[in-house]
This record gives sequence, structure tokens and C-alpha cells, in this order.
Amino acid sequence: MSVSPTHRVSSGERINTPEPPGHLQKTLRQKGIRLTRQRRVILQVMDAAEQHLDVDQILSLAQKIDSGVHLVTVYRTIDLLKKHGLIDELDLLHLRGDRHYYETHGPRDHIHVACLRCGKVREFESRLYEQLKEQIAHDVGMQVTVARTEVGGICNDCLAAGNTNSKK
Repeated sequence: MSVSPTHRVSSGERINTPEPPGHLQKTLRQKGIRLTRQRRVILQVMDAAEQHLDVDQILSLAQKIDSGVHLVTVYRTIDLLKKHGLIDELDLLHLRGDRHYYETHGPRDHIHVACLRCGKVREFESRLYEQLKEQIAHDVGMQVTVARTEVGGICNDCLAAGNTNSKK
């Protein structure tokens, strides 16, 4: 299937490039929210993320910038960002246990597609997904502000390799 503006599949973890660096800080400042040094570091990590990050990864990356960042601040910042609708929390079909992953919002909603054997997660976006959300909004009579969809299956690489070791 060819890549086009109405149908794209990522070659890595994130295709939906988030807002420009500094977007999270700018948005929180506009809302009058105090930005401590630790919080600014965590926001920097989230803004720069090129893949879905769990809490441990966020903490590790933040501590590379500032060793004074604490786990409790990561959790509080995640809660703040979720409350303001700036990040999504994902479980990615629990391929890696009960971990939850976080990503900043990009300009378009997308579907997370995961291989149940190798665990690779890709992002998929399509005009059809946008049309489905529009139909839901119309038929149910509401404005859709959050859409999260996950699809699982076996990727072509695993099928070709005859990989029978399931991650689940």
C-alpha cells in the first residue's frame, strides 16, 4: 500500500509529530500554572519524545538533564498534563505488562497498531478514521475530543520469520 496524505503508516514509533519544542511549557504558562525547574525538565523530555514513554523512561531522561528530578514530580506532572488534555495515556495492548505510556498530542488522531509477537508498535492514520469520528459525533450528538484506538495482530516480519514466540 502506498503512502499518501490520507493514509500513512510509521516506520518508527511516532509519526504524529507533536507540537514544536516548548509547546507544553507555553500552554501551561498561558493557563497560569507554576513551572518549577523539575517540571520544566519533565516537559522538555515530553516535548522531545520520539516514542511512547513510560514513567521510568521519563524519569531516566529527565535525570540525565537534572539529577534532582524526583519520581513523585514525574507522576504529578503527568497528572497535570492529562488533566489539561495535553498528553494521552496508553496501555498499548499491555504488550509490556501493565505499564502505561504517554505521548503528547499531535495535530491528528491516530491508531496504535501492535504486533502481538514481537511487540513493535506503529502508528496509523487515515482519513477514514477522521470520518468515523465525525460520524460518531453526528450520530451520538457530541463533540469528540478524545479518540484512542489500538489494534493488535501479527506483523509481516513475524509472519515471514515464522516467529511463534508470542509476547502475550
